[in-house]
Amino acid sequence: MPANSLKAPFQYERIPVHARGEVKKKRAENMPKTLKRIWGYLAREKGKLALVAATVVLTSGLGLLGPFLVGTAIDRYMVAGDAEGLAPFLLGLVSVFLFHSLFLFLQNYWMIEISQNTVKDLREDLFQKFHRLPISYFDKRQHGELMSRLTNDIDNVNMVLNSSVIQILSSVLTLAGTVVVMVLLSPVLTAVALSVVPLMYLGIRWITNRTGPLYKVQQRELGQVNGFVEEILSGQHVVKTYSLENLVIRQFEEKNESLKLSGFWAQTIAGFTPKVMNTLNFLSFGMIAFIGGFLAIRTELVTVGMIVIFTEYARQFTRPLNDLSNQFNLLLSAVAGAERVFQVLDEPEEETDEENAVELPAIRGHVKFENVTFSYGDGPVLKDISFEAKPGETVALVGHTGAGKTTIIHLLSRFYDCDGGKITVDGRDIRSVKRSSLREHMAFVPQDTFLFRGTVKENIRYGRLDATDEEVVQAAKDANAHDFIMKLPMGYDTMLDENGSGISQGQRQLLSIARALLRKPAIYILDEATSNIDTVTELKIQDALKRLMEGRTGFVIAHRLNTVRNADKILVLDHGKIVEAGNHEELLRKKGHYYRLYQTQFMEGKTL
Repeated sequence: MPANSLKAPFQYERIPVHARGEVKKKRAENMPKTLKRIWGYLAREKGKLALVAATVVLTSGLGLLGPFLVGTAIDRYMVAGDAEGLAPFLLGLVSVFLFHSLFLFLQNYWMIEISQNTVKDLREDLFQKFHRLPISYFDKRQHGELMSRLTNDIDNVNMVLNSSVIQILSSVLTLAGTVVVMVLLSPVLTAVALSVVPLMYLGIRWITNRTGPLYKVQQRELGQVNGFVEEILSGQHVVKTYSLENLVIRQFEEKNESLKLSGFWAQTIAGFTPKVMNTLNFLSFGMIAFIGGFLAIRTELVTVGMIVIFTEYARQFTRPLNDLSNQFNLLLSAVAGAERVFQVLDEPEEETDEENAVELPAIRGHVKFENVTFSYGDGPVLKDISFEAKPGETVALVGHTGAGKTTIIHLLSRFYDCDGGKITVDGRDIRSVKRSSLREHMAFVPQDTFLFRGTVKENIRYGRLDATDEEVVQAAKDANAHDFIMKLPMGYDTMLDENGSGISQGQRQLLSIARALLRKPAIYILDEATSNIDTVTELKIQDALKRLMEGRTGFVIAHRLNTVRNADKILVLDHGKIVEAGNHEELLRKKGHYYRLYQTQFMEGKTL
């Protein structure tokens, strides 16, 4: 698609020809389901919805009454020259308009409250759903694209609920009431006014058949832009290091251009609606004025006041149609956004705990893998894995990338469940205990520490939310983090930016260890916490890790041999199998896989 011109093909044409019928069919099938689910959220506010419905009925009735009273005033008082009778009549007319305005205010006030409560519930459900999804779901998707569903897509729903619900209900009632009153007043003029309806229907149908797919394209591409921006901003260090600024700018321009074009065509096509409706509205006015004037002169079937009433009703008749068509375009945009939200809500959640799962009591940390096999779905990752970690032992996992080290940790943490075999903790099959209970006995110290936006104290307290300030400080001291924390501008109350920017990698790692120490786990999992750390900081971290490991069962994903040397047991993995097991000295004497890894690291300066 050209990036320098709006003369690019109409966006609907971007959908393959063979698939357009499928898109329309899918949209027709999905829209009622999506609207029904949105109604499920709205229905939680039934009381206020009833009040809104009542005020809409009243405003629609008063809106119909106003033009009728004006026409009556013309025929009964103005043509007859009855000024005395006109004054109180006009007072009643003013009262009608005042009450109409009052009820409009009330229905808008209540509807705003309903819509805000609805999107609040929807946003909370989506955010809670994120925390029930498996880790694999986030590994496969851009975080910015998911954020777009939580913000932009739900904002679209909010915008439509604020305006469209009332507008659609009011338009339907106004249409029905207008037709009834017009037929009672003059069937002939009613037929004239309604003669433009088929043209309106054809015009609106042509427009909405094209705007529906376009709004879906627009929402999808908006999510892609958000995901790309989030990814690039998170990786700015890499972008600048490799001088990729021009490349990512060009990539963004392409995505932004695509988003612009989809929005341009969606809004341009949707913008035809009021133009078509206004043109047909003027046509209806002209026909009513011409034919009504002719009948008023030649017959007594039509009066001047009746022509005034009909021209106003014709406007009230076409205006709801115009509003309905506009609101339908907005509704298509909101439905496209809501579908993206419901897609996430419908995703399979992390497997639930077994029906008889129990809380895991205090444990010693005796872990056993018995003939464990596992696959992510595209071939086996672990094959017949068996080993034992006794309470207080440290087990190191070494091997080339893709050997299965991280998968073992994921299975132990129950981010995934094994396909075959069994994993036990203190003799209990971990599938028989609740996941949250199992993880409460674990602490994880990753290689790349993640800190939240908040104070130093709050970040450490994530290890155990009920910890006292004294316990937080003690954990920091045990992690050798206390000294550098006290040198920060506000000590433990120093606010950290997102992911701890403003402090060094080593300091972030010390805070992560303090967080783990505060948890006082029976089992710790260490993903080489000393990689790329200066020697002085590494010594501090190693000292802190000794305190963390003391008396606890540990699993270390090893990349550097200074951690592996001290492990009670080293498991060497290769292509999903344990090919060697033993301590550092034993494995060196065997001169097998571990020996070759050792030689590679120390002879060529590489890490495991």
